[in-house]
Amino acid sequence: MSIDNDPYKEIRPYNDDEIPAALDRLINDADFINAIIKYRFSHKSAWFKQLVSPIIKFYLKLKWSKLKSVDDIQFEVKNFMGSTLDKTSNGVTYTGLENLDPNQAYLFISNHRDIAMDPALVNWGLYNAGHRTMRIAIGDNLLKMPCATEMMKLNKSFIVKRSAKGPREMMKTLGQLSAYIKHSLETNNSIWIAQREGRAKDGNDMTEPAILKMFHVEGRRQKIPFSDYVKSLKIVPVSISYENDPLDVAKANELYQMEANGHYQKTEFEDIESIVTGIIGEKGRVHVSFGDVVTDDFETPDLLAQEIDRQIHDLYRLYPINLLAAGHKSDSITDETKATLAAKLRQLPENAQTKLIEMYANPVFKKK
Repeated sequence: MSIDNDPYKEIRPYNDDEIPAALDRLINDADFINAIIKYRFSHKSAWFKQLVSPIIKFYLKLKWSKLKSVDDIQFEVKNFMGSTLDKTSNGVTYTGLENLDPNQAYLFISNHRDIAMDPALVNWGLYNAGHRTMRIAIGDNLLKMPCATEMMKLNKSFIVKRSAKGPREMMKTLGQLSAYIKHSLETNNSIWIAQREGRAKDGNDMTEPAILKMFHVEGRRQKIPFSDYVKSLKIVPVSISYENDPLDVAKANELYQMEANGHYQKTEFEDIESIVTGIIGEKGRVHVSFGDVVTDDFETPDLLAQEIDRQIHDLYRLYPINLLAAGHKSDSITDETKATLAAKLRQLPENAQTKLIEMYANPVFKKK
């Protein structure tokens, strides 16, 4: 298929032949270079930052000159993930991968706590178990800067156009997205998508039936019943559990502001800052559990959502801080656990503290 006839060109990730040009655009993007300088040299003076900019561009040009394909990029991301998890976690464990066929494409639907780390952790497990990495669904609300779009499309991300307006445009967008997901699976490319639009900031992991309905838009076009079409997608629920959420205080504050004031005003680059904090922040222990392929008949999106929720809640790994927040008594709850939770609460106004407690307690209640 030529690029001119590609119906998915505007939403799909880059192909091998598009990688060098995309990297070149990224290196020459002032916002991208400035972002690196901001996070690596924030304490340095303005003249130093101006001086270091061409050096960073030269370094990246040299470092990335050997990257010619999607697999090359994935190898670089794998190395970055390894070193990042060594620094920011107390170990990542996996269960359920042994039940999946490395030669089969799956539609992975996971709970959603962190913008970048959720799909990255699923990919990390797949890569190390000999599976191909997935294509990742990402909302266009996170792609306000051209360099963000470049980075995501380089890393096998495809765009979900949440900003579509009007019934006709929305139906066209949903049709394109639904068809692209099916096309990816049929060409042996697994997909990751969150169970809901936006993160579960309150720790309440629930699947939105609207997302499952979107999957079937292509099925309806092909006149395939919902239950049959869903089985063809090879859906695998995935449950991701973080012992420590690096953004927990920020999320609790946002939830409190929403409740108290009826709205919460994001700063211009808050989503980007959340991505960075999620990547470099301390996570404690992390567990990723892959569920069973959905093979039963589910006649409606609501019934399918219940099954995905059941698996995600059952597979969620609880940590001592979850049990403490939920008011449980357990030998695993140490003085250190109590001190950790108390330190988090001290960073919030008293009225907002219950939001943070609920965030860690909700997975316990859902598991019951």
